[in-house]
Amino acid sequence: MAQTMSFVIVVTILLSAPLCFAHKSSGGGGGSLYPQFYDRSCPKAKEIIKSIVAKAVAKEARMAASLLRLHFHDCFVKGCDASILLDSSGSIISEKGSIPNQNSARGFEVFDEIKSALEKACPSTVSCADIMAIVARDSTVISGGPSWEVPLGRRDSTGASLSGSNNNIPAPNNTFETILTKFKLKGLDIVDLVALSGSHTIGDARCTTFRQRLYNQSGNGQADFTLDQSYASQLRARCPRSGGDQNLFFLDFVTPTKFDNSYFKNLLASKGLLNSDQVLVTKNQQSMGLVKQYAENMELFFQQFAKSMLKMGNISPLTGSRGEIRKNCRKINS
Repeated sequence: MAQTMSFVIVVTILLSAPLCFAHKSSGGGGGSLYPQFYDRSCPKAKEIIKSIVAKAVAKEARMAASLLRLHFHDCFVKGCDASILLDSSGSIISEKGSIPNQNSARGFEVFDEIKSALEKACPSTVSCADIMAIVARDSTVISGGPSWEVPLGRRDSTGASLSGSNNNIPAPNNTFETILTKFKLKGLDIVDLVALSGSHTIGDARCTTFRQRLYNQSGNGQADFTLDQSYASQLRARCPRSGGDQNLFFLDFVTPTKFDNSYFKNLLASKGLLNSDQVLVTKNQQSMGLVKQYAENMELFFQQFAKSMLKMGNISPLTGSRGEIRKNCRKINS
């Protein structure tokens, strides 16, 4: 990970480095991930997935962010293996009940619809983990963001990890160092952290995720001084000291349903909604420099977002003989 590399060099590397679409998996069991994995076994898979995602987002624009978020919350726990989609049953305790997911993770019915359609087209062929990776890309593109070829060949987990979901997923009130450490543990660096945080250019957050910034940021009964005060006043109007926990607020109030670089511009104006957003500017010089670059150059942000999504999508995938191909994304086959 680069600590002192000049931003000029960083920009040069990002602009000149080609995207690599075939990844040697780190999940064991042999095999690599590559975009053409289903070209023969299920040639219409990508088309089927895209059409259902497009329909879901047309019905509710917020769904794009919800579907993209599920991929993040899946990959940070046990790798990109669709463990987040499992319901509790038998020895499985679902990750859906974890602190990061409870009352907030949503969009599971979209995966049910996709899986049902794929099972009719090509039974027991396309993994739920691969569906999640494709859906994350499609949700980004439909919202106006960048596209990338998704390496495929992941298999599905036969278990879940509630503790992993509680401990591994970065939280809105985590310190910058804690968030960066959680990224590093997954093989991601500070550039990935800033770029992937840019997904907050779409979607909503609940009052309960940022209330402390409005009323008691440091345990002293004072608001977060790094938050623009006029913006804070607007937030307090619908996020009181108590009650209204589930009230929703745009993560990017400027263009809430468009995938662009407004999120980074908001951070520079001290109008990041979550503490985990604003610390990218207030707690680290390198991350602040990256925020400035992405605020000034949306193309650069899009290029790095695609690269970082590819990198995140390759966290400990199950390949070869490991895992299974679930027939129903909510439950294991046996």
